Amino acid sequence: MEPDLVGHEAAALAWASNLSVAVPTLIAFDADGKECGVPATLTTKLPGAVQLRPSDRSAWLSEMAAAAVAIHRLDAAGFPWNYRRYNSKVHLEVPRWSRRPAAWRTAIRTVNAPPPRTPDVFIHRDYHPSNIVWVDDKVSGVVDWVNACRGPAGIDVAWCRHNLANLYNVDVADEFLEAYIAAAGSEFEYDPYWDLMTVVELLPGPPTMYAGWKAEGFPPISNDVMRQRVDRYVASVVARL
Repeated sequence: MEPDLVGHEAAALAWASNLSVAVPTLIAFDADGKECGVPATLTTKLPGAVQLRPSDRSAWLSEMAAAAVAIHRLDAAGFPWNYRRYNSKVHLEVPRWSRRPAAWRTAIRTVNAPPPRTPDVFIHRDYHPSNIVWVDDKVSGVVDWVNACRGPAGIDVAWCRHNLANLYNVDVADEFLEAYIAAAGSEFEYDPYWDLMTVVELLPGPPTMYAGWKAEGFPPISNDVMRQRVDRYVASVVARL
């Protein structure tokens, strides 16, 4: 579906090498698999580990927000990949598993309208806690750059918020937003549209616990709890409209 995936990742890593935040260094890539048998990239390994149970959650959120702002401040002019939505407007339906269908109807109606006008910046496009590594409670780098592109900063903020709401609760997602706004200042204007885009991009669902959280030893989250958390998050964002 994405035959240029390796070339995209290689270009993103090269572009992101100018960041103040550490990223893996690209060593080599084989875009079409002629050398390796399959398309592949080879990079350095960053020091650190994913941290999903921080001792100081507010400091953890502030660090993640500051790293996101640094990414969005990198000049994106000339980067050849552009933001696109993952879910077609044609296939969006209120999920049958939800207990808050009214909120979902509003969410779908919102994202089917034209998006807000916002400056294009360099975005990670999959920014969330499992793609951030830490050393001594400081961000030591950001990984997984295969989806990087030019686009709205709001989609990175929203993707992280959605993950935080699923991992913990709406309050943690809201605290991250506050930390990002504080770090970005006048460069960023929040719009709930992007939050709602991230939730409809995962339709039809139902949501389940992300395997990466299990791999990091995070306590199991039942399917029922995941559905409740997503519903609550959608309703909280709709209330911001």
